[in-house]
Amino acid sequence: MSQNVLGGPLTVCGCTPMTGYTRSGSCETGSDDPGSHTVCAVVSEEFLSFTAGRGNDLSTPRSSFPGLSPGDRWCLCASRWEEARLAGVAPPVFLEACHERALDEVELEHLRAHAVEQAA
Repeated sequence: MSQNVLGGPLTVCGCTPMTGYTRSGSCETGSDDPGSHTVCAVVSEEFLSFTAGRGNDLSTPRSSFPGLSPGDRWCLCASRWEEARLAGVAPPVFLEACHERALDEVELEHLRAHAVEQAA
């Protein structure tokens, strides 16, 4: 069973739209996930603009990808979330749904500073 950044069981990040590297709804990862999609965030307009400016447009629908809107929950690459944090536009996160491997790229204290409660 996968663990979250707090050492507990990894919870679901979001299913509308279906997120996760494997599209399971969870921020699970593996050796075939070079981006480490391990940070469960609620994307904001500021973050979506920021990441689009870095060449990763998450707002525009493409093939099976529906495109994201502010308020959607999404498993972000840990390095992109950290880049956004340094730029002052990191979206809020759900700690219980962030995979422990996010800590390879991001300090727990930084995730805690952006944490929100996850609705049941």
